[in-house]
Amino acid sequence: MKASWFTIIALLFSTLLFAQQPKKQVREGNRFYEKKNYSDAEVQYRKALTKDSTYAKARYNLGNAFYKENNYEEALNAYQKVVNDPKISKEIKAKVLHNIGNIHLQNKKLEESIESYKQSLKLNPKDTDTKYNLAYAMKLLQKQQNQNKKNNKQDQKNKDQKDQKNKNNNNKDKNKDQQKNQQQQQQQNKQDEKRKQQQQQQQQKKLKKEEAERMLEALRNDEKKTLDKLKKQKVYGSKQRIEKDW
Repeated sequence: MKASWFTIIALLFSTLLFAQQPKKQVREGNRFYEKKNYSDAEVQYRKALTKDSTYAKARYNLGNAFYKENNYEEALNAYQKVVNDPKISKEIKAKVLHNIGNIHLQNKKLEESIESYKQSLKLNPKDTDTKYNLAYAMKLLQKQQNQNKKNNKQDQKNKDQKDQKNKNNNNKDKNKDQQKNQQQQQQQNKQDEKRKQQQQQQQQKKLKKEEAERMLEALRNDEKKTLDKLKKQKVYGSKQRIEKDW
């Protein structure tokens, strides 16, 4: 029995000692944290979690160390595990959600940060720091939305101006094409008119030449008739006998 009781006491003592080790390491990590030696604090918190992975305080403090080191991704992972732990109190959960909101704010995820601050205030409505951060994030979001509207309006204006410029250029090109076509048509008309005049002139020359040839032919015919007539008269006269009186 004595051995049995001794064994039980030893087991209880070792269990108690084992349970105290994570807390001791967290306290050691907190001392480093207060001295702003966040990397050493991180090491101690990790050791505590190695001993007890469900130790929410060690997880929360580890997230704080990550946050101070600007390692927001790891800090967010640590905080999310604490938030999902059903054993933590509303007060701790509110603080964690506040810190999650800060991380989103640092990453310029304004809508996510606002949602985290709102969830934190549901658990702790009197937290003035969270109220201030929520108001600040909402103000930044409003400013961002106004700027986006302004940018969208300017982008639309630039697009409209570009479209109008393209339309004007298209109209100019169209007018140039029309002018070019008109010039080509005018040039073609001039060439056609010139060709027509040349044809008329050639036809007139041809008519004049034909008329001259007809006139010449007519003169030749008249001359031939006249000669033929004279020849006949001469022959007939030679056959007449002219008697003279004594």
